[in-house]
Amino acid sequence: MDGVRFSRYSGQVTVSAPSVNPDRPAAASAPRAGRPRLGELLVERGLIRPADVANALSLQAQNGGLIGLNLVRLGALSEAQLLDVLSEQLDLPILAPENGPAPERISAFLGEIGSPLAWWADREAVAWREEPQDETGEARIVCAAVQPLDPALAERINQATAEPVAFFLAQRSLIEALAEDLTRDHAPALDPALGGAGADAARLRELAQEAPVIDFVNAVFAEALTRRASDVHVEPYEDRFLVRMRIDGVLTTARSAPRSNFDAVCSRIKLLSGMDIGERRLPQDGRQSIRVSGQEVDLRVSTLPCSWGESIVLRLLGKTSRLPQLSELGVSAEQEAGFLRLAEHPNGVFLITGPTGSGKTTTIYRLLTHLNDGERKIITVEDPVELDLPGVIQVRVRSEIGLTFAAGLRSILRQDPDVIMIGEIRDPETARIAVQAALTGHMVISTVHTNTALAAIPRLLDLGIEDYLLADVMRGVAGQRLIRRLCDDCARPSTSVEASVHEQTIPAHLHGVVAREQARWMEPVGCAKCGHSGFRGRLGVYELAPMSSALIAGMRASADEDQLTAAARAEGFLSFADDAFLKARRGQTALSEVYRIAGAGQ
Repeated sequence: MDGVRFSRYSGQVTVSAPSVNPDRPAAASAPRAGRPRLGELLVERGLIRPADVANALSLQAQNGGLIGLNLVRLGALSEAQLLDVLSEQLDLPILAPENGPAPERISAFLGEIGSPLAWWADREAVAWREEPQDETGEARIVCAAVQPLDPALAERINQATAEPVAFFLAQRSLIEALAEDLTRDHAPALDPALGGAGADAARLRELAQEAPVIDFVNAVFAEALTRRASDVHVEPYEDRFLVRMRIDGVLTTARSAPRSNFDAVCSRIKLLSGMDIGERRLPQDGRQSIRVSGQEVDLRVSTLPCSWGESIVLRLLGKTSRLPQLSELGVSAEQEAGFLRLAEHPNGVFLITGPTGSGKTTTIYRLLTHLNDGERKIITVEDPVELDLPGVIQVRVRSEIGLTFAAGLRSILRQDPDVIMIGEIRDPETARIAVQAALTGHMVISTVHTNTALAAIPRLLDLGIEDYLLADVMRGVAGQRLIRRLCDDCARPSTSVEASVHEQTIPAHLHGVVAREQARWMEPVGCAKCGHSGFRGRLGVYELAPMSSALIAGMRASADEDQLTAAARAEGFLSFADDAFLKARRGQTALSEVYRIAGAGQ
């Protein structure tokens, strides 16, 4: 097979010698050996900086792809600039949009060689037969592609015809436009305002600016804010796409629309969040500040390619400078005192655990605000920075340029901090640096993704932290979940029978605690204000375990989670499930909600 290899890390294009068939005319000439690398050419021309090459290679190492296209994706240069340099490097001409073929010529040639359009679209290429311009000329096959040196293209054509082949570089948008024209006659009827699948980037950008698309997306955003949705999911399927909203932690379907409208809606969302609307094969993350219904909103978006397009998840965060107090989050007075004691240690590690969206960052921000008394240097490294904290140095992780948690933490240590907040400890390197920072006199507050607070200890041991070091630096661990709060307008008191049944569900180890409190069981009902769910808003349930001699001994012995939990419970430790039971008994939530988030057996 004729071969072309694009080196992932150097940007060098290497072409293997094509196999020669004496019965066939030669194809397009390969780039000559000794040509400068693409990155070198771009830097030499002043189109990019050496740092841009390094950033593109970093992105390439993570997601693959060619270095040139990664440079475009990063915004370092335009696709047109890239093609100009590639044309010189590869000795290949560029197909101008005005010289593109009529769709029927592509269709006729592909039908002739028995090659499906989907195969060519997957390789971002098209081919057609070009008739001679005069009597002295001869017919030839023209192949235009984003990567014209892909050996599969030449192989597919050479298997079907002996005619000479001319290869052209082409912009991705041109290839997509030609593919769309070919499929338009066979596609289902589309909403003329929104367009359909396969539209090129330029057309999608135009559609995203159409009034019906803008109105639809704005209406979704406004509804999400009105209904207090934490997340919006846009999910494409074969004939429909759904808009679902997570309200008080539970997903509910808000809208359904024809699949033909999805691509324009998707492009509108990607445009608002600063994404590449032409990239539909790779996951993307975006963030932007937008205005919705007169309110400033921080928009965070994630896209994931799927069977029928791209699954989109949006988080809409209203911009506010006010942080809720710990008591407003559901933290009891006793728990609040414990949180503050742990955060006020002059050195060590304090970890907060919980699933995504459980409010860990809000809790930590409140603790940092408490610590920010003007006498401490506080630096954070986050992904992303969710709220600006005056007086706190906040660093945003940018993995695409090498600014990871570990890299940011190493730099932070040279900034003479007193308190360090790490958005998440997710790898051995970050864990090691965090422990070293604690050993050298810094207070480190961070999060770990575990199911319980005490599971964070075995997790750090699994990340390679020695047990004796962990025992020296660990000050405490906390865990939290969010649970739905009963609607104040419609919740009713439990009947005596219901309350008696509920009392029997209280775990035995809580009997001493509940004996000191008056029971106030409540039941959800549902009204217009809560959307007839019986719940409105959420509150946190917490577990807090300061390091004791028993837990330190367990760490030194590499005890598992169950052993650590038993040791902590002997000293009065309450799990988040225990806290949920207590909040249900106090009338803040329903017992059914406790079982939903904690399980009946906890």
